[in-house]
Amino acid sequence: MSKALFLVDVQNDFTEHGALGVEGGDAVARGISAFLAAHAGDYAIVVASRDWHDGDDDNGGHFSETPDFVDTWPVHCVGGTFGAEYDDGFDTAAVTHHLKKGQGKPAYSLFEGRTDDGRTAVQLLEEHGILEIDVAGIATDYCVRASALDALAAGRHVRVFTDLVAGVHPGSSDRALAEIAHAGGVLTASA
Repeated sequence: MSKALFLVDVQNDFTEHGALGVEGGDAVARGISAFLAAHAGDYAIVVASRDWHDGDDDNGGHFSETPDFVDTWPVHCVGGTFGAEYDDGFDTAAVTHHLKKGQGKPAYSLFEGRTDDGRTAVQLLEEHGILEIDVAGIATDYCVRASALDALAAGRHVRVFTDLVAGVHPGSSDRALAEIAHAGGVLTASA
């Protein structure tokens, strides 16, 4: 088996009750859990990423008191807080690897994260001979987009499950999905 599932930032601060809540985030968390219950065995590895920012600085300009919501954001996903934890609707029992990204600097792609023992997504792909990656999570127009494009740049076949993503804005989410498709990614439903 040479397939991985990448689950991007299904965290409290990105679902409806969080600092940067995305409409539909809770439904994505529940949908991913249902998908995992039926399909986790289809994957060699299941990798989940989390934004995991420092709480005592601006994380390389990522946090701002006057955010532009493009490059700068309100405080979110501070490591060790409720906001940084996985959404309650996301059952992580089938996740084989957890990556934390950010940690003092801006980070959007799952590929910018590391496991607690220091391994990167690229190392995990190589260790497990991964050729295909399915992607789901939050937010379509930021971290899902960056993760899918990096997976394509890493030479993998990529599918994005359009029913298991939620974005910040409908327009920018549509543009992100179009960009992924233009780069060679496949847009499909998880069923």
